[in-house]
Amino acid sequence: MVIEKKLQEMGLELPELPAPSGLYVPARRVGNLIYIAGQTPDAHGKRQFVGVVGEDLSIEDGKRSAQVSALNILAVLKAELGDLDKVKQFVQIISYVRCSKGFGDHPAVIDGASELFKNLYGEAGLAARLAIGANELPGGSATEIMAVVEVEG
Repeated sequence: MVIEKKLQEMGLELPELPAPSGLYVPARRVGNLIYIAGQTPDAHGKRQFVGVVGEDLSIEDGKRSAQVSALNILAVLKAELGDLDKVKQFVQIISYVRCSKGFGDHPAVIDGASELFKNLYGEAGLAARLAIGANELPGGSATEIMAVVEVEG
């Protein structure tokens, strides 16, 4: 329970596992890899960051949105594994930022998620990453992030 202790020390908590908003599963395990469906910035039964980064939301708002999306990824992993210490490494993160036309700082926004994973897992928290812009995301979310994670056998 080292990772959960680190989360507590950072003043963060895992949100309640969000229910799928469509016809899909939150995660699918294939061997030692877990593919996690796109996670939006939901906590306490409510979307926390709705808006357009570069218009009505700042880059800092976007980073916090990405962090909440990342906490939801961890909540899915906890439900799948029972213990976040079973994560070996983050393999890939595919992320979307709902942003204004001409916005080009997608990586800075998604650093909110990457920084959380690195602070929790060290170098194993750094993944190959895609950060792109979108004109719309589910429910007006500022971010949506999916991940591929390698776990203990």
